[in-house]
Amino acid sequence: MKFNILKTSINLLFFAIALSMFNSCKHKGEENNVLKRPNIIFIMSDDHAYQALSCYDGSLNQTPNIDRLAEGGLIFTNSFVCNSICAPSRATLLTGKFSHNNGQFDNRIRFDSSQLTFPKLLQESGYETAIIGKWHLKSQPTGFDYWNVLPGQGHYYNPDFIRMGKRERVEGYVTNLITDFSLEWLENRNNEKPFCLMIHNKAPHRSWMPDSTHFSLYKEENFPLPSNYFDNYEGRTAAAEQKMSVIEDMDLVYDLKMYDEEGEIPSKYRHWYLPMLDRMNEDQRKAWEREYNEKTKAFKNADLKGEELAIWKFNRYLADYLKCIASVDDNVGRILDYLEQTGLDENTIVVYTSDQGFYLGEHGWFDKRFMYEESLKMPLVMKLPGKSQAREINQLVQNIDFAPTFLDLAGIQIPEEIQGASLLPLMEGRDSEDWRESIYYHYYEYPGAGHSVKRHYGIRTARYKLIHFYDDIDTWELYDLEQDPREMNNLISDPDYFEISDELKKNLNTLGHECGDSIVSYLH
Repeated sequence: MKFNILKTSINLLFFAIALSMFNSCKHKGEENNVLKRPNIIFIMSDDHAYQALSCYDGSLNQTPNIDRLAEGGLIFTNSFVCNSICAPSRATLLTGKFSHNNGQFDNRIRFDSSQLTFPKLLQESGYETAIIGKWHLKSQPTGFDYWNVLPGQGHYYNPDFIRMGKRERVEGYVTNLITDFSLEWLENRNNEKPFCLMIHNKAPHRSWMPDSTHFSLYKEENFPLPSNYFDNYEGRTAAAEQKMSVIEDMDLVYDLKMYDEEGEIPSKYRHWYLPMLDRMNEDQRKAWEREYNEKTKAFKNADLKGEELAIWKFNRYLADYLKCIASVDDNVGRILDYLEQTGLDENTIVVYTSDQGFYLGEHGWFDKRFMYEESLKMPLVMKLPGKSQAREINQLVQNIDFAPTFLDLAGIQIPEEIQGASLLPLMEGRDSEDWRESIYYHYYEYPGAGHSVKRHYGIRTARYKLIHFYDDIDTWELYDLEQDPREMNNLISDPDYFEISDELKKNLNTLGHECGDSIVSYLH
């Protein structure tokens, strides 16, 4: 044990010295110094819940390849999103700014790609940059020497890609293809430059279509039911008005693949299902129908009702969701294997995260958006160059911190307009007494297609969370996460917590002002 601690300390010391050397370089125009800077591989999946990574939990599934990152690097236990929805999260990643400052409030807006982003600054300082996979920002990627992205949400089977402006359909499964293109780029990149490669998976985004190679997984489809699956939302008005219930809102055909030609199974989104299957080639379609036709017949024969149907839906949902993650994990392994085989792992930082968290039946839900823990918290693991022991980082971090971290690693001065903080001091194990003690959150996509989740903003500390729902509603929620980690008991009217509530409201107002969101003080 003492040996491992000593080994970890030595590794961290060497890592800190190396990074200090990187940061002391004047990069522009000094080729030798440029070559010393670390490569960056940033892997981001879509809607990958931290509960579905075995390095965080392990009760649902195993992710051995993502665990390789955690076993040889850093696992962040308190990593959070600023606005839990796809496009805003991606804009925050690129700019290091909150939604109200980068302009990407929701999925409907076209991202202003003319603004400053960390890939542009890396590119200007001598890095070769690339993004492959899901983009979901409507505008054309900028700041990349190479880009090959999915239009919109993309498709699981035989998806279209837009490669440097040219659109083409490619046969195969999307997670495998994104990795194929990433490995191709790594093999053919400019070896005279450090690089930053962003690998953005579509999976495990709805509607959770697994690769046929993983159909054999989770045959039992019997997962531990969350204790609050049958939540009645007492004391939480906004939660009671959402439309993302597994029981009520998950579609039997589109989401759960229970398609019958007779049309006897009720479905609001049946018309979305067949076009996805029509993209498949003959072999893919046959494999798909062998898998799901049998399940559909069994479902119809069972004629489930009430609680039995609700639990069946939960298990059916998780089976396909976790099969999609199995493909993600396999392909993370392909990337890590390549780095080790080529020796690139000695000078490459690998990051794995999700664009936000996701509900896996907690509160009876799927999707994200709410400031409750399951959608607020993102997985975040990092593999540092070389060999090291696993280490947990428990400070509060957010996706505004990615941009300044990557710039800091590359020795680039962080622009004042970036609102996040570099994670480098935490990564190096340096004193972090002055690190933030709270994080700020703001969700905007209402009204609209956002599952009727009300607009809200809030503050989270190590122990407490205060949320204000507004627009066509005006309610406050307060949670003691130490006593109530499932966030079932709204304490806003509890006299024992009035002092804490008042203090959090003051801190929320200060935090809103500091990050430039004037709506906070206006509304309360």
